[in-house]
Amino acid sequence: MIHNFLNYKILILFLSSFALSAAACGVPTMTGKTSPATNKKAAPAQVVTNNKPKILAFGDSLTIGLGLTEKESYPSLLQQKLKADGYDYEVLNAGMSGDTSGGGLERIDWSLNQPNIEIMVLELGANDILKGLSTEQMKTNLREIIRKAKAKNIKVLLCGMYAPLNLGGERGQAINKAFQDLANEEKVAFLPFFLQGVGGISAFNQADGIHPNAEGTRIVADTVHKSLKPMLKR
Repeated sequence: MIHNFLNYKILILFLSSFALSAAACGVPTMTGKTSPATNKKAAPAQVVTNNKPKILAFGDSLTIGLGLTEKESYPSLLQQKLKADGYDYEVLNAGMSGDTSGGGLERIDWSLNQPNIEIMVLELGANDILKGLSTEQMKTNLREIIRKAKAKNIKVLLCGMYAPLNLGGERGQAINKAFQDLANEEKVAFLPFFLQGVGGISAFNQADGIHPNAEGTRIVADTVHKSLKPMLKR
């Protein structure tokens, strides 16, 4: 694990600049159009055509599956796992590359305005950390996102991120505590590290050393799947 985090420390130095360049590629948003306001890569339009209970995968490039095909993204893999387990859920990919907790807060109302959402997997905060944004503001934004979901009786799985080793000190400790404290305060399910077993391991990441490759994303999907199972109903 120490070896993994040393690698993670190195790759983290490149993430901010890469995320900014990735955000410059305008592609269809969830409404099916390019968004000139954000100009970020967002999940493709998803048309809800049934009354199945929904799981909203809400996050950044790690959720959308930057550099992967749609079928290789973790929400798509999660859908397959749930089906194999006999669960009749539909997983909606609401990822946007380069997104921060503040950006997520701006678009959460529309994302939650889909029929029959029962669970939200919330994966945001990594870009806040890497851009040096306020940890307290990140926590406040995530809290508001969680409360908006809870107001609609949607259960939440909060996915945490670890601070890179080069931060250290009080800021690093504050980041590491922020996700856990928020989960405790809001009484929501918690996954401590979204990239568990993947972050910092070159074999499981793309050439950028940041985003999981297809094999790494399968591990991420397994991790989320295990955390979700207690929340599911037949």
